[in-house]
Amino acid sequence: MSGGFDRSPAVCFLLGLPRSGTTLLAHLLQHHPYIVAPPEPWLMLALEAFGRVDQRHPAGPSLIEAATSEFLGRIDRTLACRAFADTAYSQYLAATGKRIIIDKTPRYWTALDFLEAVYPEAPHILLMRNPYAIAASLKSTWGIPLRAENTYPVSVSALADLMLRLPDGIISSLADLVLGLPRLAAHRTRPRTQLVQYELLVAHPDQEVRRLLAALGCDPAVAASAGMEQADYLRSSSFGDRKILERSAVDESSVKAWQSQLSADEMQTVTDLVGADLLIELGYEQDLLHARQAGVVDRGGELTELYRRIFRSWWDLRSSKAGALSGQSQTGESVGTKSVRSASDSSIAAQLQHVLLASEAERAAVLDAIQNRDAAIEILRGEVERLERALNMQ
Repeated sequence: MSGGFDRSPAVCFLLGLPRSGTTLLAHLLQHHPYIVAPPEPWLMLALEAFGRVDQRHPAGPSLIEAATSEFLGRIDRTLACRAFADTAYSQYLAATGKRIIIDKTPRYWTALDFLEAVYPEAPHILLMRNPYAIAASLKSTWGIPLRAENTYPVSVSALADLMLRLPDGIISSLADLVLGLPRLAAHRTRPRTQLVQYELLVAHPDQEVRRLLAALGCDPAVAASAGMEQADYLRSSSFGDRKILERSAVDESSVKAWQSQLSADEMQTVTDLVGADLLIELGYEQDLLHARQAGVVDRGGELTELYRRIFRSWWDLRSSKAGALSGQSQTGESVGTKSVRSASDSSIAAQLQHVLLASEAERAAVLDAIQNRDAAIEILRGEVERLERALNMQ
Protein backbone atom coordinates (compact mmCIF):
# COMPACT_ATOMS: atom_id res chain seq x y z
CA MET A 1 0.00 0.00 0.00
CA SER A 2 3.05 2.24 0.14
CA GLY A 3 2.69 5.13 -2.26
CA GLY A 4 -0.96 4.22 -2.79
CA PHE A 5 -2.69 6.84 -0.66
CA ASP A 6 -3.93 8.62 -3.81
CA ARG A 7 -6.24 5.64 -4.38
CA SER A 8 -9.43 5.54 -2.38
CA PRO A 9 -10.24 3.57 -0.42
CA ALA A 10 -7.13 1.95 1.03
CA VAL A 11 -8.36 -1.23 2.71
CA CYS A 12 -6.48 -3.72 4.86
CA PHE A 13 -8.11 -6.89 6.17
CA LEU A 14 -7.13 -8.00 9.68
CA LEU A 15 -7.78 -11.74 9.96
CA GLY A 16 -7.84 -13.98 12.99
CA LEU A 17 -10.16 -16.26 14.91
CA PRO A 18 -12.60 -14.84 17.47
CA ARG A 19 -10.88 -14.47 20.88
CA SER A 20 -7.44 -14.35 19.25
CA GLY A 21 -6.67 -10.69 20.03
CA THR A 22 -7.79 -8.97 16.82
CA THR A 23 -9.55 -6.16 18.72
CA LEU A 24 -6.34 -5.41 20.61
CA LEU A 25 -4.21 -5.34 17.46
CA ALA A 26 -6.69 -3.17 15.56
CA HIS A 27 -6.79 -0.74 18.47
CA LEU A 28 -3.00 -0.49 18.59
CA LEU A 29 -2.73 0.08 14.83
CA GLN A 30 -5.21 2.95 14.80
CA HIS A 31 -2.97 4.95 17.11
CA HIS A 32 -1.43 6.01 13.80
CA PRO A 33 -3.03 9.21 12.49
CA TYR A 34 -3.65 7.71 9.03
CA ILE A 35 -5.52 4.60 10.23
CA VAL A 36 -9.07 3.91 11.40
CA ALA A 37 -10.24 0.49 12.57
CA PRO A 38 -14.01 0.16 13.15
CA PRO A 39 -14.89 -2.45 15.82
CA GLU A 40 -16.14 -5.10 13.34
CA PRO A 41 -17.72 -4.15 9.97
CA TRP A 42 -18.77 -7.66 8.78
CA LEU A 43 -19.32 -5.91 5.43
CA MET A 44 -17.71 -8.48 3.14
CA LEU A 45 -19.67 -11.33 4.73
CA ALA A 46 -22.91 -9.46 4.02
CA LEU A 47 -21.88 -8.87 0.41
CA GLU A 48 -20.80 -12.50 -0.05
CA ALA A 49 -24.25 -13.61 1.18
CA PHE A 50 -26.15 -11.18 -1.04
CA GLY A 51 -29.16 -12.86 -2.63
CA ARG A 52 -29.63 -15.55 0.02
CA VAL A 53 -32.96 -14.77 1.62
CA ASP A 54 -34.56 -15.98 4.85
CA GLN A 55 -37.39 -18.40 4.16
CA ARG A 56 -39.76 -16.21 6.21
CA HIS A 57 -39.45 -13.21 3.88
CA PRO A 58 -43.03 -12.14 3.06
CA ALA A 59 -42.19 -11.19 -0.54
CA GLY A 60 -41.38 -14.82 -1.35
CA PRO A 61 -37.81 -16.09 -0.85
CA SER A 62 -37.76 -18.36 -3.88
CA LEU A 63 -38.95 -15.50 -6.11
CA ILE A 64 -36.36 -13.10 -4.70
CA GLU A 65 -33.51 -15.57 -5.15
CA ALA A 66 -34.60 -16.58 -8.65
CA ALA A 67 -35.06 -12.98 -9.80
CA THR A 68 -31.79 -11.66 -8.39
CA SER A 69 -29.88 -14.67 -9.72
CA GLU A 70 -31.31 -14.07 -13.19
CA PHE A 71 -30.47 -10.37 -13.06
CA LEU A 72 -27.00 -10.78 -11.59
CA GLY A 73 -26.24 -13.49 -14.13
CA ARG A 74 -25.95 -10.74 -16.74
CA ILE A 75 -23.39 -8.65 -14.84
CA ASP A 76 -20.02 -9.13 -13.16
CA ARG A 77 -21.07 -9.76 -9.57
CA THR A 78 -17.51 -9.25 -8.31
CA LEU A 79 -17.35 -5.77 -9.81
CA ALA A 80 -20.72 -4.91 -8.31
CA CYS A 81 -19.56 -6.05 -4.87
CA ARG A 82 -16.33 -4.09 -5.27
CA ALA A 83 -18.24 -0.95 -6.23
CA PHE A 84 -20.48 -1.21 -3.17
CA ALA A 85 -17.59 -1.96 -0.81
CA ASP A 86 -15.49 0.87 -2.27
CA THR A 87 -18.33 3.30 -1.71
CA ALA A 88 -18.94 2.12 1.86
CA TYR A 89 -15.26 2.16 2.85
CA SER A 90 -14.68 5.53 1.14
CA GLN A 91 -17.56 7.21 2.93
CA TYR A 92 -16.41 5.83 6.27
CA LEU A 93 -12.87 7.12 5.65
CA ALA A 94 -14.17 10.51 4.55
CA ALA A 95 -16.22 10.84 7.74
CA THR A 96 -13.18 10.09 9.91
CA GLY A 97 -10.61 12.00 7.88
CA LYS A 98 -8.30 8.95 7.78
CA ARG A 99 -6.53 7.33 4.80
CA ILE A 100 -6.52 3.60 5.59
CA ILE A 101 -9.37 1.51 6.91
CA ILE A 102 -8.64 -1.76 8.68
CA ASP A 103 -11.57 -4.15 8.38
CA LYS A 104 -11.23 -6.44 11.39
CA THR A 105 -13.92 -9.11 11.20
CA PRO A 106 -12.91 -12.42 12.82
CA ARG A 107 -15.14 -14.72 10.77
CA TYR A 108 -13.71 -13.57 7.46
CA TRP A 109 -12.01 -16.98 7.45
CA THR A 110 -15.30 -18.23 5.96
CA ALA A 111 -14.96 -15.92 2.93
CA LEU A 112 -11.24 -15.81 2.11
CA ASP A 113 -11.81 -16.64 -1.57
CA PHE A 114 -14.41 -13.87 -1.80
CA LEU A 115 -12.01 -11.35 -0.24
CA GLU A 116 -9.38 -12.35 -2.76
CA ALA A 117 -11.77 -12.03 -5.70
CA VAL A 118 -13.07 -8.58 -4.71
CA TYR A 119 -9.85 -7.08 -3.28
CA PRO A 120 -6.93 -9.10 -4.71
CA GLU A 121 -4.48 -6.23 -4.11
CA ALA A 122 -5.45 -5.58 -0.48
CA PRO A 123 -2.86 -6.26 2.23
CA HIS A 124 -3.80 -8.77 4.92
CA ILE A 125 -2.66 -8.95 8.52
CA LEU A 126 -3.01 -12.46 9.95
CA LEU A 127 -3.02 -12.79 13.73
CA MET A 128 -2.41 -16.27 15.13
CA ARG A 129 -2.80 -17.29 18.78
CA ASN A 130 -2.27 -20.46 20.79
CA PRO A 131 -5.45 -22.58 20.22
CA TYR A 132 -5.50 -23.64 23.87
CA ALA A 133 -5.62 -19.96 24.88
CA ILE A 134 -8.39 -19.27 22.35
CA ALA A 135 -10.41 -22.17 23.74
CA ALA A 136 -9.90 -20.95 27.30
CA SER A 137 -11.12 -17.49 26.28
CA LEU A 138 -14.17 -18.98 24.55
CA LYS A 139 -14.95 -20.81 27.78
CA SER A 140 -14.38 -17.91 30.18
CA THR A 141 -15.81 -15.09 28.06
CA TRP A 142 -18.67 -16.66 26.10
CA GLY A 143 -19.35 -19.76 28.19
CA ILE A 144 -18.62 -22.11 25.28
CA PRO A 145 -18.62 -25.67 26.71
CA LEU A 146 -15.54 -27.78 26.16
CA ARG A 147 -17.12 -30.62 28.12
CA ALA A 148 -20.54 -32.13 27.57
CA GLU A 149 -21.23 -32.51 31.30
CA ASN A 150 -19.52 -31.30 34.44
CA THR A 151 -17.24 -34.34 34.61
CA TYR A 152 -16.93 -35.54 31.01
CA PRO A 153 -15.01 -34.24 28.00
CA VAL A 154 -16.77 -33.61 24.69
CA SER A 155 -17.32 -37.11 23.31
CA VAL A 156 -18.37 -37.87 19.75
CA SER A 157 -21.95 -38.53 20.78
CA ALA A 158 -21.98 -35.30 22.79
CA LEU A 159 -20.58 -33.44 19.79
CA ALA A 160 -23.40 -34.76 17.64
CA ASP A 161 -25.86 -33.69 20.32
CA LEU A 162 -24.38 -30.19 20.30
CA MET A 163 -24.59 -29.94 16.54
CA LEU A 164 -28.14 -31.18 16.20
CA ARG A 165 -29.71 -29.53 19.25
CA LEU A 166 -27.81 -26.62 20.74
CA PRO A 167 -27.76 -23.05 19.33
CA ASP A 168 -25.68 -22.39 16.24
CA GLY A 169 -23.60 -19.84 18.14
CA ILE A 170 -22.01 -22.52 20.29
CA ILE A 171 -21.15 -24.78 17.37
CA SER A 172 -19.91 -21.84 15.30
CA SER A 173 -17.38 -21.03 18.02
CA LEU A 174 -16.07 -24.62 17.94
CA ALA A 175 -16.11 -24.54 14.13
CA ASP A 176 -13.78 -21.54 14.29
CA LEU A 177 -11.15 -23.82 15.82
CA VAL A 178 -11.91 -26.96 13.82
CA LEU A 179 -12.41 -25.41 10.36
CA GLY A 180 -11.21 -21.82 10.63
CA LEU A 181 -7.79 -22.41 12.15
CA PRO A 182 -6.48 -24.69 9.35
CA ARG A 183 -7.83 -22.30 6.71
CA LEU A 184 -6.05 -19.34 8.29
CA ALA A 185 -2.91 -21.42 8.72
CA ALA A 186 -2.89 -22.13 4.98
CA HIS A 187 -3.41 -18.38 4.35
CA ARG A 188 0.01 -17.55 5.80
CA THR A 189 1.68 -18.03 2.41
CA ARG A 190 -0.52 -15.48 0.62
CA PRO A 191 1.52 -12.59 -0.86
CA ARG A 192 1.04 -9.21 0.86
CA THR A 193 0.14 -10.95 4.10
CA GLN A 194 1.85 -9.99 7.35
CA LEU A 195 1.86 -12.73 10.00
CA VAL A 196 1.64 -11.75 13.68
CA GLN A 197 1.91 -14.07 16.67
CA TYR A 198 -0.27 -12.90 19.55
CA GLU A 199 2.35 -13.97 22.09
CA LEU A 200 5.00 -11.85 20.38
CA LEU A 201 2.58 -8.93 20.03
CA VAL A 202 1.87 -8.67 23.75
CA ALA A 203 5.53 -9.19 24.61
CA HIS A 204 6.82 -6.49 22.22
CA PRO A 205 3.82 -4.36 21.15
CA ASP A 206 5.73 -1.28 19.98
CA GLN A 207 8.10 -3.34 17.86
CA GLU A 208 5.36 -5.41 16.23
CA VAL A 209 3.10 -2.42 15.55
CA ARG A 210 5.97 -0.49 13.94
CA ARG A 211 6.72 -3.46 11.70
CA LEU A 212 3.10 -3.64 10.53
CA LEU A 213 2.83 0.10 10.00
CA ALA A 214 5.91 0.05 7.78
CA ALA A 215 4.39 -2.79 5.76
CA LEU A 216 1.26 -0.66 5.25
CA GLY A 217 3.33 2.24 3.96
CA CYS A 218 2.87 4.33 7.11
CA ASP A 219 5.67 6.14 8.90
CA PRO A 220 6.03 4.35 12.26
CA ALA A 221 7.74 7.39 13.75
CA VAL A 222 4.52 9.42 13.84
CA ALA A 223 2.52 6.72 15.64
CA ALA A 224 1.79 6.97 19.33
CA SER A 225 3.23 4.36 21.66
CA ALA A 226 1.26 1.09 21.70
CA GLY A 227 -0.87 1.86 24.75
CA MET A 228 -4.48 1.18 25.77
CA GLU A 229 -5.79 4.75 25.87
CA GLN A 230 -8.60 6.10 23.66
CA ALA A 231 -10.64 2.88 23.52
CA ASP A 232 -13.97 4.55 24.33
CA TYR A 233 -15.18 4.09 20.74
CA LEU A 234 -15.82 0.44 21.66
CA ARG A 235 -18.41 1.45 24.27
CA SER A 236 -20.82 2.66 21.61
CA SER A 237 -20.58 -0.53 19.52
CA SER A 238 -22.05 -3.99 19.96
CA PHE A 239 -18.88 -5.53 18.53
CA GLY A 240 -15.27 -5.93 19.58
CA ASP A 241 -13.66 -7.23 22.75
CA ARG A 242 -14.82 -5.20 25.74
CA LYS A 243 -12.03 -6.60 27.90
CA ILE A 244 -9.53 -4.11 26.50
CA LEU A 245 -11.58 -1.35 28.13
CA GLU A 246 -10.47 -2.78 31.47
CA ARG A 247 -6.77 -2.83 30.59
CA SER A 248 -4.39 0.03 31.25
CA ALA A 249 -1.44 -1.49 29.37
CA VAL A 250 -0.53 -4.35 27.04
CA ASP A 251 0.89 -7.21 29.07
CA GLU A 252 1.62 -10.93 28.81
CA SER A 253 -0.71 -12.12 31.58
CA SER A 254 -3.07 -13.75 29.07
CA VAL A 255 -0.41 -15.88 27.38
CA LYS A 256 -0.28 -18.71 29.92
CA ALA A 257 -3.61 -18.20 31.67
CA TRP A 258 -5.08 -21.17 29.78
CA GLN A 259 -2.87 -23.55 31.74
CA SER A 260 -4.95 -22.94 34.87
CA GLN A 261 -8.25 -22.28 33.09
CA LEU A 262 -8.46 -25.58 31.20
CA SER A 263 -8.74 -29.01 32.77
CA ALA A 264 -6.86 -31.97 31.31
CA ASP A 265 -10.11 -33.19 29.70
CA GLU A 266 -10.66 -29.80 28.09
CA MET A 267 -7.07 -29.75 26.82
CA GLN A 268 -7.71 -33.18 25.32
CA THR A 269 -10.81 -31.86 23.55
CA VAL A 270 -8.85 -28.96 22.05
CA THR A 271 -6.00 -31.28 21.00
CA ASP A 272 -8.43 -33.66 19.29
CA LEU A 273 -10.32 -30.88 17.49
CA VAL A 274 -7.26 -28.92 16.36
CA GLY A 275 -4.73 -31.72 15.89
CA ALA A 276 -1.24 -32.08 17.31
CA ASP A 277 0.32 -31.66 13.86
CA LEU A 278 -1.25 -28.23 13.35
CA LEU A 279 -0.25 -27.12 16.84
CA ILE A 280 3.35 -27.98 16.06
CA GLU A 281 3.17 -26.41 12.58
CA LEU A 282 2.00 -23.12 14.11
CA GLY A 283 4.84 -23.09 16.64
CA TYR A 284 2.97 -24.23 19.74
CA GLU A 285 4.96 -27.39 20.39
CA GLN A 286 5.84 -26.30 23.95
CA ASP A 287 2.18 -25.72 24.73
CA LEU A 288 1.37 -29.17 23.37
CA LEU A 289 4.13 -30.55 25.60
CA HIS A 290 2.51 -28.89 28.63
CA ALA A 291 -0.82 -30.47 27.70
CA ARG A 292 0.84 -33.88 27.37
CA GLN A 293 2.39 -33.49 30.81
CA ALA A 294 -1.14 -32.87 32.10
CA GLY A 295 -2.24 -36.22 30.66
CA VAL A 296 -3.27 -35.31 27.11
CA VAL A 297 -2.45 -37.85 24.40
CA ASP A 298 -2.11 -37.42 20.65
CA ARG A 299 -4.88 -39.57 19.21
CA GLY A 300 -3.74 -39.05 15.64
CA GLY A 301 -4.43 -36.94 12.59
CA GLU A 302 -7.12 -39.29 11.29
CA LEU A 303 -9.25 -38.56 14.33
CA THR A 304 -8.88 -34.79 13.85
CA GLU A 305 -9.77 -35.14 10.17
CA LEU A 306 -12.91 -37.06 11.07
CA TYR A 307 -13.92 -34.25 13.39
CA ARG A 308 -13.34 -31.79 10.56
CA ARG A 309 -15.53 -33.84 8.25
CA ILE A 310 -18.31 -33.79 10.82
CA PHE A 311 -18.06 -30.02 11.18
CA ARG A 312 -17.97 -29.59 7.39
CA SER A 313 -21.17 -31.62 7.11
CA TRP A 314 -22.76 -29.46 9.78
CA TRP A 315 -21.50 -26.28 8.08
CA ASP A 316 -22.88 -27.37 4.72
CA LEU A 317 -26.23 -28.11 6.37
CA ARG A 318 -26.22 -24.72 8.08
CA SER A 319 -25.30 -22.75 4.97
CA SER A 320 -27.64 -24.55 2.58
CA LYS A 321 -31.24 -23.67 1.92
CA ALA A 322 -32.19 -26.40 4.35
CA GLY A 323 -30.03 -24.87 7.03
CA ALA A 324 -31.74 -21.53 6.44
CA LEU A 325 -35.16 -23.07 6.82
CA SER A 326 -36.04 -21.22 9.98
CA GLY A 327 -39.67 -22.24 9.85
CA GLN A 328 -38.77 -25.76 11.03
CA SER A 329 -37.77 -26.31 14.64
CA GLN A 330 -35.31 -28.90 15.89
CA THR A 331 -38.14 -31.16 17.06
CA GLY A 332 -39.80 -31.07 13.65
CA GLU A 333 -42.59 -28.71 14.78
CA SER A 334 -43.10 -25.57 12.77
CA VAL A 335 -41.82 -22.42 14.43
CA GLY A 336 -44.73 -20.71 12.75
CA THR A 337 -47.09 -23.12 14.53
CA LYS A 338 -45.55 -22.23 17.90
CA SER A 339 -45.86 -18.53 17.24
CA VAL A 340 -49.47 -18.93 16.09
CA ARG A 341 -50.37 -20.45 19.44
CA SER A 342 -49.03 -17.48 21.37
CA ALA A 343 -49.90 -14.66 18.95
CA SER A 344 -52.86 -12.34 19.00
CA ASP A 345 -55.94 -13.00 16.83
CA SER A 346 -54.82 -10.44 14.26
CA SER A 347 -51.37 -12.01 14.05
CA ILE A 348 -52.95 -15.45 13.63
CA ALA A 349 -55.08 -14.15 10.78
CA ALA A 350 -52.09 -12.56 9.08
CA GLN A 351 -50.05 -15.76 9.31
CA LEU A 352 -52.90 -17.90 8.02
CA GLN A 353 -53.44 -15.50 5.15
CA HIS A 354 -49.74 -15.70 4.27
CA VAL A 355 -49.91 -19.51 4.26
CA LEU A 356 -53.00 -19.51 2.03
CA LEU A 357 -51.40 -17.09 -0.41
CA ALA A 358 -48.17 -19.06 -0.70
CA SER A 359 -47.59 -20.36 -4.20
CA GLU A 360 -47.25 -24.04 -5.04
CA ALA A 361 -43.70 -23.32 -6.15
CA GLU A 362 -42.80 -21.95 -2.72
CA ARG A 363 -44.41 -24.91 -0.97
CA ALA A 364 -42.39 -27.24 -3.18
CA ALA A 365 -39.23 -25.30 -2.36
CA VAL A 366 -39.91 -25.69 1.35
CA LEU A 367 -40.48 -29.44 0.98
CA ASP A 368 -37.24 -29.75 -0.99
CA ALA A 369 -35.42 -27.82 1.73
CA ILE A 370 -36.79 -30.16 4.40
CA GLN A 371 -35.70 -33.21 2.40
CA ASN A 372 -32.25 -31.71 1.85
CA ARG A 373 -31.97 -30.92 5.54
CA ASP A 374 -32.93 -34.46 6.53
CA ALA A 375 -30.42 -35.90 4.06
CA ALA A 376 -27.68 -33.65 5.44
CA ILE A 377 -28.51 -34.74 8.99
CA GLU A 378 -28.22 -38.39 7.96
CA ILE A 379 -24.80 -37.65 6.44
CA LEU A 380 -23.78 -35.97 9.69
CA ARG A 381 -24.98 -38.93 11.74
CA GLY A 382 -23.01 -41.28 9.48
CA GLU A 383 -19.83 -39.27 10.03
CA VAL A 384 -20.44 -39.37 13.78
CA GLU A 385 -20.83 -43.16 13.70
CA ARG A 386 -17.54 -43.47 11.79
CA LEU A 387 -15.81 -41.31 14.37
CA GLU A 388 -17.26 -43.41 17.22
CA ARG A 389 -15.90 -46.57 15.59
CA ALA A 390 -12.49 -44.95 15.12
CA LEU A 391 -12.36 -43.97 18.78
CA ASN A 392 -13.42 -47.45 19.92
CA MET A 393 -10.61 -49.03 17.88
CA GLN A 394 -7.94 -47.00 19.75
